[in-house]
Amino acid sequence: MSRMLHDKTFYRTFAILTLSLALQNLLTYSVNLADNIMLGRFSQDALSGASLCNQLQFFLQMLVQGVGEGVVVLGARYWGKKDLKPIPDIIGAGLRFGVSIAAVLFVLALLFPTQIIRLMTNDPVIMEQAVQYLQIICFTYVIFALTNMLTASLRSIGIVKIGYIISASTLCINICLNYVLIYGHFGAPALGVRGAAIATLVSRTVELLIVIWFLKFREHTLRLNWRKLLFIDTSYIKDYIHVSLPMLVTQTMWGASSIIQTAILGNMENAAMVVPANSISVLVFQILSVVGYGAASAAAIMTGRTLGEGHKERIDQTAFTFQIMFCIIGVFTGLIILLSRGPVLQIYNTLSPEAAELTRQFITVLAITSVGTCYQMAADCGILRAGGDTRFAMWNNLVFVWLICLPCAALSAFVFHFSPVVVFFCLKMEQLGKCPVIFLRVRSKKWIKQITR
Repeated sequence: MSRMLHDKTFYRTFAILTLSLALQNLLTYSVNLADNIMLGRFSQDALSGASLCNQLQFFLQMLVQGVGEGVVVLGARYWGKKDLKPIPDIIGAGLRFGVSIAAVLFVLALLFPTQIIRLMTNDPVIMEQAVQYLQIICFTYVIFALTNMLTASLRSIGIVKIGYIISASTLCINICLNYVLIYGHFGAPALGVRGAAIATLVSRTVELLIVIWFLKFREHTLRLNWRKLLFIDTSYIKDYIHVSLPMLVTQTMWGASSIIQTAILGNMENAAMVVPANSISVLVFQILSVVGYGAASAAAIMTGRTLGEGHKERIDQTAFTFQIMFCIIGVFTGLIILLSRGPVLQIYNTLSPEAAELTRQFITVLAITSVGTCYQMAADCGILRAGGDTRFAMWNNLVFVWLICLPCAALSAFVFHFSPVVVFFCLKMEQLGKCPVIFLRVRSKKWIKQITR
């Protein structure tokens, strides 16, 4: 206890940021949850098809998050130094990378939808549903990147409320349009999976319009406008790339590994059961682990600001306190996920008995590994990256994900023909394996680096 901070302001700030960011994450994931539940009640095949496309969306989300974290890390440092002038230039650099990545994925999804989906499943019925969904949802990619990059720039200076205001409006619009377009209410045609994609496209467009309105009329700290974001001091691009590139590589590897995980599960013999079970269980984990992700983002902002203010003598206590809180959050998250199994299976009442039992087993695995996730992910993204140690995460993910988990899962699925739950555990075991490595890295203090001018 003597190593922990005894500053009420610290805990109050952490709690406010964590809960605000957790609420934003909850509302963001709830958009996918609404599609998931409402399509699940429409048909199991529609649910499976949309879930495959959501892997591409997750891949884009990981890339945009990697680009956005570079803005947050650098922006928080300059904010701590009370030097706001470079922040619009850093945001402008990040926007160029984020929008370019989204545009490339949009073109690929628009021109080659069948080829992309065929990589993730061999079931023709699921493939047909997925292609219908992807041909519409790909139009949200650039809109999604713009919105998330702009909200990340606000998060770097501690403005987080706009994030969940945007997400709440999106969720309401998405649910209402899903009800009308998926099932064909109020005289509309029953479009099924295409209706869900149209609803999401409209919701994402409204998101972007809200954030543009906020920047124009309500944001008075940075006073961002398109001129500031387009005509930037290009000398800051080098600083941005130095910090952000390793994070972008890490997020790319993580997003690509998620697609490969889906491909491994989707190409098993009983894919018709495995794909919906994986989709439901992973979404349940995302929804119920939002506090852990919120804590990571809050820690990144507070660590970056502390280092920017020059309080290096306090950083050891800050990092230790964060790690204790991450572990506590992880234990509670695991218990909540475990207790959610029954209610979740009652919601998805169209699942076959075999798929329902597999979903129960997958959720149990995630309840166990979530303890590790809430510690190592938050310590990595919230402490190490905020300190400027972005290369460590890149190598750590390369070893655990690509050299251990994916090969073990592929061998388990296609050589030894183990059960789906064993394969699923192989895909998630890196969440536990990373913990001691992350702990030793934080303790070493080698993660504190100079990244600002």
